[in-house]
Amino acid sequence: MPYTNILTSKQDGYAIVQFNRPEVLNAINMKLMEELVDALESFDKDHDVRAIIITGNEKAFAAGADIKEMADASAVDMLIRDQFARWDRIRKIKKPIIAAVSGFALGGGCELSMTCDIIIASETAKFGQPEINIGVMPGAGGTQRLTRAIGKYKAMEMVLTGKMITAEEALRWGLVVKVVPVESYLDEAKTLAREIASKPPVAVQLAKEAVLKSFDTTIEGGLEYERKNFYLLFASEDQKEGMNAFVEKRKAQWKGK
Repeated sequence: MPYTNILTSKQDGYAIVQFNRPEVLNAINMKLMEELVDALESFDKDHDVRAIIITGNEKAFAAGADIKEMADASAVDMLIRDQFARWDRIRKIKKPIIAAVSGFALGGGCELSMTCDIIIASETAKFGQPEINIGVMPGAGGTQRLTRAIGKYKAMEMVLTGKMITAEEALRWGLVVKVVPVESYLDEAKTLAREIASKPPVAVQLAKEAVLKSFDTTIEGGLEYERKNFYLLFASEDQKEGMNAFVEKRKAQWKGK
């Protein structure tokens, strides 16, 4: 589809999806989500793409949902609209997704960053779930993913008060993996994407699946899932190439098979 709310590009084995609603701080509306999911699913099928970056601009990753779309809706309207169905499709993307966050990542923006697999933040990044201030609560995973990332008590404070946290707090609490100067946050994400893209694609996919499974099952179930994925990789050409290259002291050439 032609995109009006996002910009997309490909390079060096990875793709970038950039929100393009700067006039409203990249507020997330249904059209943006439709375009985002379409782009992610297209890149997921593209053999030239091995990692995906989602980003906004220096001022805002995404400053929340577009409230105008929801202000007058009834409960039945929201049920029929089923706007979070597209968010569920993001969970099914097989390739690693990196969020490059600068400025505001609030409400749906914070939730969207947490649907990604890794978050890189600029020093100006601010994360928050301020839905309580407009009479609602997080609805796109904020109460669940935030709690898993930073723990019950910090998540409770953020969700019940609407408090924002800084990039440094997010780093200390385990929400982001790195904080860098604002002028280099996207470059840092690109460096990480290139590194992931240089790894064997099938192993990367199954490793991502195994990590995500840890949130959905017991330790016993997770270990069983991990073990089966480990065994499955011995059916791949990349496993043979990787281990032979190690023994022969040469660089492996991955085929993604």
